[in-house]
Amino acid sequence: MAARKIIRGVRVLCFDDADTEFPEADILIEGERIVGVGPGAAAGRTGEEEIDGTGKLAIPGLINGHFHSPANLLKGSLPGLPLELFMLYEVPPLTEQAAPARLVYIRTLLGAIEMLKLGITSVQDDAFFVPRPERESIDALMRAYQTCGIRASVALDQPNVVEYLKYPYLEDLLPPAIRRRMARAPIPSVAELTALYAEFIDTWHGAAGGRLGAAVSCSAPHRVTPDYLQALSELSRARAIPFYVHVLETKLQRVFGEHKLERSLVRYLAERDVLDRRVNLIHGIWIDERDMAMIADAGAVIAHNPVCNLRLGSGIMPFRRIREFGIDVCLGTDEALADDSVNLWAAAKMAGLVHNITDPDYRRWPTAQEILRCLFQGGARAMGRAHEIGVLAPGYQADIALLDLDTLAFTPLNDLRRQLVYCENGSSVVLTMVAGEVAMRDGVVLGVDEEAVKREARELAAEYASRVAAASGDARELEPYYRQMYFRAAAQDVGLERRAVAPRGDVAGSEA
Repeated sequence: MAARKIIRGVRVLCFDDADTEFPEADILIEGERIVGVGPGAAAGRTGEEEIDGTGKLAIPGLINGHFHSPANLLKGSLPGLPLELFMLYEVPPLTEQAAPARLVYIRTLLGAIEMLKLGITSVQDDAFFVPRPERESIDALMRAYQTCGIRASVALDQPNVVEYLKYPYLEDLLPPAIRRRMARAPIPSVAELTALYAEFIDTWHGAAGGRLGAAVSCSAPHRVTPDYLQALSELSRARAIPFYVHVLETKLQRVFGEHKLERSLVRYLAERDVLDRRVNLIHGIWIDERDMAMIADAGAVIAHNPVCNLRLGSGIMPFRRIREFGIDVCLGTDEALADDSVNLWAAAKMAGLVHNITDPDYRRWPTAQEILRCLFQGGARAMGRAHEIGVLAPGYQADIALLDLDTLAFTPLNDLRRQLVYCENGSSVVLTMVAGEVAMRDGVVLGVDEEAVKREARELAAEYASRVAAASGDARELEPYYRQMYFRAAAQDVGLERRAVAPRGDVAGSEA
C-alpha cells in the first residue's frame, strides 16, 4: 500500500479553476498523489508522516518554466550585454573542450538545491552542452536531478549550423580567417542528434518514478537546419513531449527573419507545421499581432523570463496583448548567468511590475492573480502536465510548498495573493514536497550534503577557470564584429518597438 502523509490544519490556496481557498484544512496524500483537500479531509485517518500545518500556507510547488542549468556556476560573471554578445561568452563558438561530467553533475545539483529551498518543485531545463552533447554529461545532469528529488523535464539544446549563419550580416562582417575557423567547428549530423535523443529518451524519460522527463529543443529555428527542426517536431509529437524553441527574443532575431527568410520566425515555424500545443516559445518579445494569432491558433505556450529580458536589454514582452489572444504564459528564470539567480519569486514579481510601464491604462496591468496563474497553471501547461501539477486537488501530484505565514513578508497579512507576488522572496518556504516525498525541510534539502556540494562547486570552478579564460579570449576577439552586427540590426525599422530606446542617432552612431 502506498505511504500516507497528512498535512493538518494548514491554510490552502488550491489554484484550481474555482480558485478554492481554505482558511484551515487537511491535505491527505497517498503515495505520490493528493487524495483529499479540505476541512476534515483526513478526519479519522493517520499517516506514516504527519506534518503540522498550523500557521502555514500550502500552495502548489512553483514551476520554473524555462531554465538553462549549464550556467549555474556563472552567476554574476558578465556585465550587461545584449544577447548576441552575451552568448559569445556563455556558449563560445570556437571552443573545443567540453565540461567534465563531474562538473556537470555538481553544477546541476547546485541549481536544483537552490530551487527546492525556494519551493520550486518542477523545472524545464533546456540544457546546452559546449561544444556538443555527450552521453556521459547528459547522464550526469539527469543523475543530479534524480538525486535531489526535483521534478525535471530536460532537453538537449544543440544548434547544428555554422555560427555565422545564425545571424544577419555577420558572414560579411567577419574576416575570412575567422569564417574558416567557424566553418571547421564540428557539427553533429541530424542522424547523430536524433540517435542521441532516442537513447536519451529511452534511458531517462519517465525515470525516478515519473519525476524525470525528456523534452526536445532546437535552441531556436534559425540555429538549426530545416530537416533537424522537422525531425524534432516529429519526435515531440510521437512521444508527446514538450518542444523548446527560443523565438524572437531580440530585435536582431526579428531582423534575421526579415533579412534572410522574408517572414517572421513564428510564421516560419507555422509554415513548416512545427507550431503546435507542445511548443514552448521562449521569450516571444518581438512578436507582432500576426504572430500572436498564429501562436493562439496552434495552442502553443510562451515562456516569459522578465528578469533575463531586462538583464540583456532584450525588451518587454507584450503581456496584455498575448493574454488577450488567449495564449497561455508560463514564467521562468532562464539561467543563473542571465538572471544571476534561480529565484522564480523574483521573476514573478518582475512580471507583475514591468508591464505597468507599457500602458497608461492601469486597468490593463497584470494582476497578482494573473501572475500566479502563469506561475502554476501556465507552468503545468508548458510541461504538458496540466492535469497533474500546478493545482492542489485530488488526483494531482503531491507537489507542494509550505510557507510560514509568521514572517515579515506576510506581516501584517492584508492580501495573500498580492503578498505572494510582491512581498515573498522564497525565504518563507519551510517545506517542499515533490511527488509525495519531502525534498526540503527547514532549509535543508534531504539526501544531499549541501556544504559538500558548494565546496566542490568552488573547487571545480577554480579548476575550470583556465578554460573559461581561453574561451573569453576568443569571445573578445569576435566581439567587435558582433557589435557591428548588433548595432546595424538595432538601427533597422521593423515596424514595432519593445524597448525604451535612445534617440536613433545615438544608436546608429554607436556601431563603430
